[in-house]
Amino acid sequence: MIQQTIDRLHDLRLKKIAEAYLEQKNRGDSGGLTFDERFQLLVEAEWLDRVERRVKRRLKQAKLKQRAACLEDVDYTSRRGLDRKVIEDLATCHWIRNGRNVILTGATGVGKTWLACALSNRACREGLSVRYYRVPRLAHELTLARCDGSFLKLLSELARTDLLILDDWALSPLEGQVQHDLLEIIDDRAGARSTIVTSQLPMAKWHDVIADPSVADALLDRLVRTAVKIEMKGDSLRGK
Repeated sequence: MIQQTIDRLHDLRLKKIAEAYLEQKNRGDSGGLTFDERFQLLVEAEWLDRVERRVKRRLKQAKLKQRAACLEDVDYTSRRGLDRKVIEDLATCHWIRNGRNVILTGATGVGKTWLACALSNRACREGLSVRYYRVPRLAHELTLARCDGSFLKLLSELARTDLLILDDWALSPLEGQVQHDLLEIIDDRAGARSTIVTSQLPMAKWHDVIADPSVADALLDRLVRTAVKIEMKGDSLRGK
């Protein structure tokens, strides 16, 4: 009878309930718990397992460069220009639900990508969809998508993603079709979805690296207007 119950739980894809049920049976006593309390433990085990599997799935889909980055490890003592109150506010993910952006600037190696990934990790754990791209790689994928006919599908996927990370923004000039494609992506997301941009280049110089001035105006207006701006400082952390 017990094995039949276990088999049926597995057929129903309630693996964790089956495991918790067996654990209770093997313990041999109820530990003073009522039936309702024991049943609650079974349901809790299944629920926690499903939550964890969803988080793992979202993290895998996000393709973060630094998956282990988490906000609990932020070092506020190293003079990186990080305000604890700002980071704690970002940790709530309200900015994502409100469609705001985050812009991280600073010299190479100060931890911009790490912080972007830490914020993204938190978003995944809050049930939000995330996708990480280095801008040069995204430009390449957009070019390929135009060639194989999947361009509109890629745009649609990016438009639906709750949080998009654009790493290494303006590392090289944005010109040709790439600048127009990026405007298309940002315009689809403006006010509805959030974007994290990291760049070694100060924001004051972004306009100069976008070939078409009208595209530059439109892009920067949509990215910067309501963004949380963090200028990171300090020596490079690479190799330490």
